[in-house]
Amino acid sequence: MSIFERYLTVWVGLCIVAGVALGHVFAPVFHLIAAAEIAKVNLPMAALIWLMIIPMLIKVDFAALGQVARHWRGISVTLLINWLVKPFGMALLGWIFISQLFRPYLPADQIDSYIAGLILLAAAPCTAMVFVWSNLTKGEPNFTLSQVALNDSIMVVAFAPIVGLLLGLSAITVPWSTLTLSVGLYIIVPVLAAQLIRKALLAKGEAALSRFMAVMQPLSIVALLATLVMLFGFQGEQILKQPLVIALLAVPILIQVYVNSGLAYLLNRLSGEAHCVAGPSALIGASNFFELAVAAAISLFGFQSGAALATVVGVLIEVPVMLSIVAIVNASKPWYERGQAVRKVAAARGDTPFKA
Repeated sequence: MSIFERYLTVWVGLCIVAGVALGHVFAPVFHLIAAAEIAKVNLPMAALIWLMIIPMLIKVDFAALGQVARHWRGISVTLLINWLVKPFGMALLGWIFISQLFRPYLPADQIDSYIAGLILLAAAPCTAMVFVWSNLTKGEPNFTLSQVALNDSIMVVAFAPIVGLLLGLSAITVPWSTLTLSVGLYIIVPVLAAQLIRKALLAKGEAALSRFMAVMQPLSIVALLATLVMLFGFQGEQILKQPLVIALLAVPILIQVYVNSGLAYLLNRLSGEAHCVAGPSALIGASNFFELAVAAAISLFGFQSGAALATVVGVLIEVPVMLSIVAIVNASKPWYERGQAVRKVAAARGDTPFKA
């Protein structure tokens, strides 16, 4: 894991401070940035988000979809968590905590927006950081690659309907035209662009792809940090008035992450899947594609919305929470491999994944 990835929470914290300060000192500049829109698309933010997302998608080899059947147990568990349990579970958690328990402590006019942000966060499975988490758990690389490729393929067609359905169930007005535009701009266009770039670079050899990523990865990081500074520049006044908001928004996110990762891990154990698949499966089921969630929240509800702030809270807690899950997965490996179904499947394969 790179220094940036390991200390992501620190960088986000610095972006909060920088954004709040700059938003207060240079308020007219931030208003000009917010006004730079065409068809409800903020052009500076769109450029930053494409710079964030495309390098991550270039890493994904959609040819890996041919390997899906090799790890059907782990794939099935992760799909269940990502596309049924996580988004619908987050809608429920948002209603319980944001709409009910925490309502007296939150700005009344932002309640629905906070819930919308949590739904957007849960409906976008992680694409990039999953490879880091998988590596830390000694995960099966082919499984991780095929799972990410499958999730990205599903996301193209499922993100908008799931978000629209859950927003509707939460009694939040669904801006369908903006939602559809967001899917096109921040999922379909980046996926197509990334794969065209990947194909062109691979035609020149793996070294060309590696050199390109070495240049683009730092730019992607800068784009992420600049996006966060802009967000907090617009959110600064609200954060200073309501510092408790971030802590309260973190509660349903934390519950979702630990419950989903634990459920995925247990289901893999019950199905007999190997630990090298169960680890990344649990982590893929718990993490989020927060870059996409931030982009969609800004497009749908604006820079100063509670939805945008809720998605950023996901960025803030991503690394420490996921590292804690990595530690649990690694420490519990002996227990996992003592599972009856795991032993049975391993014996059928002729493997010995555990010590008696």
